[in-house]
Amino acid sequence: MAAGGLRLGAVQRDGADLYWIEGRPAEGGRYALMRRSAEGAIAEVTPPEFNVRTRVHEYGGGAYLPRGGVVYCVNFSDQRVYRIASSRPPEALTPAGSFMYADFELDARRNRLICVREDHGGKGEAVNTLVAVSLGPASTSAKAAADRKADGGEVLASGYDFYSTPRLSPDGSRLAWLSWRHPNMPWDGTELWVADVDASGALSNQRLVAGGDTESIYQPGWSPDGSLYYVSDRDGWWRLYSDRSPEPVISNAPLDAEFGKPQWVFGTATWACAGPSRLVVSYTRLGRWYLGLVDLATGRLSPPVETLAATLQPHDWLAASDTHVALVSGFDAAPDALVDVELASGRIEVLRTASSLAIDPGNISVAEPIEFATDEGQTAHAFYYAPRNKEFSAPAGDTPPLIAISHGGPTSAAHPTFDLAIQFWTSRGFAVVDVNYGGSTGFGRAYRERLNGRWGIVDVHDVINAARFLSGSGRADEQRLIIRGGSAGGYTTLAALAFHPDVFKAGASYYGISDLEVLEIDTHKFESRYSHSLIGPYPAAKDIYRARSPIHAVERLACPLILLQGLEDKVVPPNQSEMMAEALRAKGLPVAYLAFEGEQHGFRKAATIIRSLEAELYFYGAVFGFTPADDIAPVHIDNLS
Repeated sequence: MAAGGLRLGAVQRDGADLYWIEGRPAEGGRYALMRRSAEGAIAEVTPPEFNVRTRVHEYGGGAYLPRGGVVYCVNFSDQRVYRIASSRPPEALTPAGSFMYADFELDARRNRLICVREDHGGKGEAVNTLVAVSLGPASTSAKAAADRKADGGEVLASGYDFYSTPRLSPDGSRLAWLSWRHPNMPWDGTELWVADVDASGALSNQRLVAGGDTESIYQPGWSPDGSLYYVSDRDGWWRLYSDRSPEPVISNAPLDAEFGKPQWVFGTATWACAGPSRLVVSYTRLGRWYLGLVDLATGRLSPPVETLAATLQPHDWLAASDTHVALVSGFDAAPDALVDVELASGRIEVLRTASSLAIDPGNISVAEPIEFATDEGQTAHAFYYAPRNKEFSAPAGDTPPLIAISHGGPTSAAHPTFDLAIQFWTSRGFAVVDVNYGGSTGFGRAYRERLNGRWGIVDVHDVINAARFLSGSGRADEQRLIIRGGSAGGYTTLAALAFHPDVFKAGASYYGISDLEVLEIDTHKFESRYSHSLIGPYPAAKDIYRARSPIHAVERLACPLILLQGLEDKVVPPNQSEMMAEALRAKGLPVAYLAFEGEQHGFRKAATIIRSLEAELYFYGAVFGFTPADDIAPVHIDNLS
């Protein structure tokens, strides 16, 4: 599950070379940059002490760029930008201090990198800008190198709260980028700007191409002929457009398909040019992702070959050449893999797998999509996983305990791909339902906006209704319903337990939010106004924040709870879990609290992942009266007799 697993992502091409990031739990969660050469040799580009990860927006992404055999990347420990060439040690291009960088574009004509910079050097909120970082000659003098990186970059665009996706036209004469302001998140409303770039590198003639407060623009980029492509949800669904026509690029796209994603991290992609006349795209329908080809002459969408549409489920990145597309793909019953697909034949070459574990198909539970009735006559979506272990069967007439998962975000989504974290539970006799509650992405803007002003209500009711739907149809034991989630999903977990104490019999919150008001006051810039759309403007809506905070409804809690927290978490600070644990102890309810040194938002270390899963299983065993077969170190549970 942890020690042998990899997190694959951030795929990019540089000529015939292919690059990607590997997250390695066995190395403390370090992100290593890998390269596959044109000859097929795979090697790590970064030295062992490097962790290629940026903290811009805290969620990061867009931490490297390969061009011409040279790599520009961010090292997590100091957040500086480095140049790595094969014959030289890494060279710092930016100063140590308060700057963080992400989302790079090479301006070769002017010998500089264009990127997003986040400045934490002031007294107030961090300042985000688009900047140009001078490259200079690699073999420069020590003094010239120091001068080049002294100021942290020349500001090209400022004034907005956030920037992303700076992209130069093929001839270097125009720059496109996205910007947005509080309280919008990028899936609420962004603006797509284009400016001319003069010989000195200055921007002029800035003009708004698309977007606004109620239109989300995603992934602008240029085709070889200088056309600007981007994704917009102006008609309620993320569709692909270009600056050549007001109509969508794809003429036969399913009406319920989405070609965009919530921009939680930098550098994700759902389209790429495969030569001058076609695009490779990924799109989602009802929570499942597909790969397709678009003929730009006709606007027609088709799968590369029929088998691909049924097997590959693209994740957040793809990178195309004229003949191939590389992507990280999920599968129904196999671990994620980095694959390279030949577009003409559909031949799939597996370059790297996230796990080398050989799991018997008889022990794998495959997702079943379900739809169920929820509040106000609406329908919600989820994926159900039945218990599955070929060596064991339940007693006749028994129904399984059910773990209902509330995903994070909350503007995110559950996906039906093979996930060892889910298989961990289904192989041990639990059923799992992974819920795409109202507010999830992939179902259109209206579905996403069901959560606006109603966080803690719509999501909670949808997870409850999913559990009740399954228990009512005989696929879950009503007396053994469990809810678990992380981050925003941890909040949904705590809210369900506090405000609906008659439904679930146990819960697990991973770095979950217990006090919405404290979070509003003590969180990072990117999400500092997120609650304004989900709940209401603060402090005007202060009473609502308090009313929906589980910490203020502890007296209503009625079941055991385990809380797990990283002590270096800047997104949901540790005090959120600590307050809830103390309140439960004082009330006399069974509670376990595990805190992990060196972990931020989302656990990355193998030891943490293993301990947290085993502790959670041990906790359920103690609550429901069974002894896990696993050899697990005991967990201290307060108030459990």
